[in-house]
Amino acid sequence: MAKKKEVSIEEKLRALYDLQLVDSRIDEIRNMRGELPLEVEDLDAEVEGLSKRVDKLHNEVEDAENAIKDKKIFIDEANARIKKYKDQQDNVRNNREFDSLSKEIEYQELEIELAEKHIREFGAKIEHKKQVIEETQSKLEERRNHLEHKKSELDGILKDTQKEEDALAKKAEELKKDIEERLVKAYDRIRKNVKNGLAVVTIERGAAGGSFFTIPPQVQMEIGSRRKIMTDEHSGRILVDQELAKEEEDKMHNLFANI
Repeated sequence: MAKKKEVSIEEKLRALYDLQLVDSRIDEIRNMRGELPLEVEDLDAEVEGLSKRVDKLHNEVEDAENAIKDKKIFIDEANARIKKYKDQQDNVRNNREFDSLSKEIEYQELEIELAEKHIREFGAKIEHKKQVIEETQSKLEERRNHLEHKKSELDGILKDTQKEEDALAKKAEELKKDIEERLVKAYDRIRKNVKNGLAVVTIERGAAGGSFFTIPPQVQMEIGSRRKIMTDEHSGRILVDQELAKEEEDKMHNLFANI
């Protein structure tokens, strides 16, 4: 069986820095989208909620209108009963029958008053709900238009960047295969713990990139020798010298340009 080629420390550092450059470019692309995907999702949910509210209000108006129809039918029937009772009063044989019919007439009149009161209440509810429908519909249209605008904006960004992001993600996976697992795990852990996602950095003005703590000259020389993987004792980031970083940046710049 062929012996697996041994990878030098310098090659590991270059692979890690290449991976960092690729991941940083992916971060850049995702930052271009910003909060747009979440904003679109929230707007979509808001539009759906408003649409359901409008439907519910329309159903409530319809129910109130049907209730008014029922009350009007009831009033017509009550008036018919009153007419019947008055006609019967013309043919009663004694005061007891007359008084009994009078009570029935009075009861029907009270029922009519109550039904008319309910009709007025339902009418007021209908007017109020129609006003709310108008306001909600207006807001719904405004949010729909805003949603379409944001979707269009997001689609435009995705169209311009999705192909590049997919290619970079594939490249990142390829690079990880060439780096030993323990280093990939360390790299991923550092990226997760630092706010800007930079796990591999160069030395800038005597300090690790993104840090204000000075690195001693002797340590800087060790980093430049590329004989061991060095980390910043304060941030935990993997350190590479500027010359190596410049060479890899030029190489990866050409790669990015061709994606």
